[in-house]
Order: sequence, then structure tokens, then C-alpha cells
Amino acid sequence: MKIVLSKSYKFMLLVYQFCVKYTTIFERFGQICVDLIGFIGYYGLYERGRDCTTELCGLPVTGNLPPSLSARGVPPPKGEIMLQVVDVSLNFGSRKLFSEVNLKFTKGNCYGVIGANGAGKSTFLKLLSGEIETTKGYITHDKNERMSVLQQNQNAFDNETVLRTVLLGHKRLMEVWDQKDKLYMKEDFSEADGILAGELEQEFADLGGWEAESDAQTLLANIGIDSQYYDTLMRDLDSKLKVKVLLAQALFGNPDILLLDEPTNNLDIKTIAWLENFLLNYENTVITVSHNRHFLNKVCTHICDVDYGKISIFVGNYDFWYESSQLILRQQKEANKKAEARAKELQDFIARFSANASKSKQATSRKKELEKLTIEDIKPSSRRYPYIAFSSERPIGNDVLIVEKLSKKGFFENVSFIVDRNDKIAFLSDNVNAISALFDILSGKDTDYTGKIKWGKTITHSYLPKEYNEMFNTTLSLTDWLGQFSKEKDQTFLRSWLGRMLFSGEEALKPANVLSGGEKVRCMLSKIMLEQGNVILLDEPTNHLDLESITALNKGMSNFNGVLLFASSDQELTQTVANRIIKIDNTKTFDRYITYDEYLEKYAK
Repeated sequence: MKIVLSKSYKFMLLVYQFCVKYTTIFERFGQICVDLIGFIGYYGLYERGRDCTTELCGLPVTGNLPPSLSARGVPPPKGEIMLQVVDVSLNFGSRKLFSEVNLKFTKGNCYGVIGANGAGKSTFLKLLSGEIETTKGYITHDKNERMSVLQQNQNAFDNETVLRTVLLGHKRLMEVWDQKDKLYMKEDFSEADGILAGELEQEFADLGGWEAESDAQTLLANIGIDSQYYDTLMRDLDSKLKVKVLLAQALFGNPDILLLDEPTNNLDIKTIAWLENFLLNYENTVITVSHNRHFLNKVCTHICDVDYGKISIFVGNYDFWYESSQLILRQQKEANKKAEARAKELQDFIARFSANASKSKQATSRKKELEKLTIEDIKPSSRRYPYIAFSSERPIGNDVLIVEKLSKKGFFENVSFIVDRNDKIAFLSDNVNAISALFDILSGKDTDYTGKIKWGKTITHSYLPKEYNEMFNTTLSLTDWLGQFSKEKDQTFLRSWLGRMLFSGEEALKPANVLSGGEKVRCMLSKIMLEQGNVILLDEPTNHLDLESITALNKGMSNFNGVLLFASSDQELTQTVANRIIKIDNTKTFDRYITYDEYLEKYAK
């Protein structure tokens, strides 16, 4: 952003530099200038946006207010650069993953990194953390800024206790702690040891060592780890609890820069909600990769779009990026549309979006920046979205499904419910395998149960199970694989369906047994669309899908005019699709026509 300053402001900057250089002579005058510059900068420049950074006369404009102003109750500005990516390129052999990437990440913002599968989102976080080296360019941050990374290896701390694992999130603190403990255990404690111990004790206190255990225990309690586990070795912990401990480790000690790769994976909805609120009030820099759209919408002030070797930063959360990108794409296709009309449509869209923002600090800042956007600030994504549209061959009758006293040993018992023709039901359970067992029974895949199931005479149903790998243990080409489920066997017809799901050209001819997880799901969705059932059962359909496919699936489910019975860990999808919630814990414990957000607010414990 280009900033034009008055001559008086530039003069004060020069005076400030001079006073700093000769601080012993002009200490008092220098402090006055610092106060004035900080005051003007905070109430002038900083109002223009959190990414408003520049350098004049060698002096960074952004930064903390001087102590004298902070003491008067003026909050420190958000906008100082915490992490900078300069001309970064990364090659793997002959493949160029990133090319000449230049980015600035500023304090007080949360950046969501998005991109198609294989675009390099997680690799980008590894570049930022220093885990891998750049081919060209460099990444820099102040040596005094502490960076924390969410660890992905659940077995990395198997020999540590839960509490110590969290404390290890602050590496320097634990180095000092261990060093001084080792020093005090020496039998021949010397005078030099005493001097070193004093220095270590001072650093230990400065790093918050005396409060560290209490802070770590508070974090663990907040994410649902009971105190009985604090002294348990990590190797003896359930995998779901390990994920929470590693999250607490990353958050511990208020790091200056926080890198989170899929932080909501395998977390329960309560912990995700707590994490969202934690990050909403986090005053440092957060950079996260996530496929969870609700999470990205809730916490992100900016979106980093990884697309064709480039990374671009956009103001706003995921929904704003997606809708605005699609808007510009549509406008580009309408070449005869006047530029003024295009600009007005965009500004109307921005006004509507910003008006709906929540009152969180991030949302307020986001709203201010959205209001300043112009049509040149937003570019459409070059990524492709699959076309997912479910339709039914036969109109649905009044009688859909009756379930009476259904029991499956080890999963649930005496479950009863009636499905109406307008239902889109989200099934919940603390035991995710219970829902899979229920759907297997309803689809006819499992016949080992007691109770009664009665489908209506007009009903034809299609099913996407959670486990479908055995269906792809074949060398059939994708066109032949899909032809097994289609009345129409013409290759052109089948290839057109595969094309909708992004299998174009020679990709439609590759064998089914070499597909990735996301490609298998897209094939299964093609199968369901071809079957044209008026009732669709979906068990965790977003597993393995990228954000583009999840967004397309969400739209297809919302527009479907038949009945949906589904289970999904994607909160955004569940909220926007379901009109009824059924929860099964051993037996049916909840059944009401209600949205998912209403359920979480009023009934989730």
C-alpha cells in the first residue's frame, strides 16, 4: 500500500533518527518525538489497515507504540512485520513448486493457507519453520521472536510425560530449566557455578518459568485433558488425546509466530470451538493450513492462496475469498459488461459481506480493510471445481423410512426414528463407528441386526460408505469402472461424467487401483450422481477431499431435492445442509428439527 506523508511528518522522522543517534544529548527531546510519531502513526497510518507497512528514511513506520503512550492506555498497534518471505523459490528435481514468492506476515493477523491437494501448503509451512531449505530466496524474522510449530509426529515424545511434552513447546525455557537443575545437582558446586546459576535463574524468571507448569496445566484443562494424565507417558496415551497434547504444546508460552498444519484434525467439536476462541483473541501472528471452512471463516483475517507456484494474500476469510473470486470470474466471462457496473457489483458485495461480520477484533479489522478494497485487489483463482449436482430419477413419495427398535451388538440398541420426505438429517455420535454401522444396515450392506427397517415403495437409495477401498481393487480403467453403475455404457457419455469430476483426457483411462484418496471419493460421487437415487446416505463424504471439492459437495447437497442421511466432521457442511439432528450414543439420545449451530449452542455439553 502506498503511503503519502506530509513534509512535517517526514521532518519529525528525521529528527527522531537524529535524536536516537545522539540519545545521551537529546534524550528528552527524542522521547517527545517518539511519542508524537507513535501517536500520529497509530491514529493515522494504522487506521488504513493491518498490512500497512513501509519504510521512510530508513525508519520502519510500523511497530509498537513508545512506552510512554502505552502507559497511557493506548493499545499497541497491529501491523508490524513478524515474518517475511523474500523472492522464495522451491524446486524438487525438475518440478518447480514455488516461484519468486514475496510475502509479509504481520502481527495480530491470522492467515489461512489454501490450495489444491499437492499445491504445497504443508511444504510452505515447512519452509517458514526452517524444516526445509529454499532453492532460492530467503525467509526472515527477528531472532528474538519465538516460532512454534504444531508437531505432526504423534510418537515424537513417547518417552516424555504429558506435562513435560507441553512445556517442551518452549524450547529455550526447558533448556534453561534442565541446565539449572543439572547445575544444582553437582556435588562440587563452585563459585563459577553460582554465577551461572544466578544468570540462569534470571533468564528462567524472564521466560515465565515460575508460572510455566501452571500455564501448561491450564492449557491442558481447557482442551479436555484431565489432571490424571499429566504424569502419564505419551506412549501410553490414546491417539485422540495425543493430538490435544501436541496442540497445547504448540500454543504454550504465547509464541510470536504460530504455525498450525490442520489443527482441527481429529479434534472434537468442543475443542475446536475452544481453539477458535483462543485464536480470535490471539495478538501475535498465526499461519494455518486447514480444510475446515468453518474454522477458516471464524479465525482468519487473511487468506494465502497457493495457486500455480505463486502465493497471494487476500484480505478476508475463506468465504469472502471464494465468493469474491467466483464473482470476478463470472464477470471476466461477460466481456461486454461495463467496467463501472462490474465495480459497483463488487462494492455492493463487499458492503453486504462486511456488514455481516462478527464483533471480534479480527472481524472488525477485516471489515475496515474490505471497505477499502477495489476491483483490482481481487483476482479469480485458476483452480477448477468439480461439478456435483445430485438429482433423482423418481419423485419421492410420502413414506420414506421407518426404523423401529434397531439394535447392533457393540454399537447401539433400540434405535427408532421416522424419516420424512423433506429431511436432511445429520447423524451424530461420540462413537463414529456406530453411525457407520447404522448406515451399513440402512443401505442393506449389513444384515446382522435386530429390529425393523421399512423403506417406502417409491424409494431408491445410494450410499457412500466410509470404507470403499475394496471397490477400487481392480485394473479397470475409470470409464469401465464407472460403467458398472451406469445404464448408459457409451464411452463418450462416461467420460463426460468423469470430466465433471476433473478426470479429463488420459486421466479417464488410468486404472482404478492407482487413485489417490481424493480421486476415489470423486469417483464414488460420480457413481452416486449416475444412480439418481431419491435418498442418499453419505458417511464422512469430505474425507480426503480438498477445499474446492468440499465446497462443490456442500453446494450439491444443499441443492438436492431428495432426502439426505449423512455424517460429517465438516461443521460448515453440517450447518448449511442439515435441517434435523439425530444423535446416537448406545441408543437414540437426541432427535429434533434444528440447525447444527443451534444444537451446539443449546444442547451440546
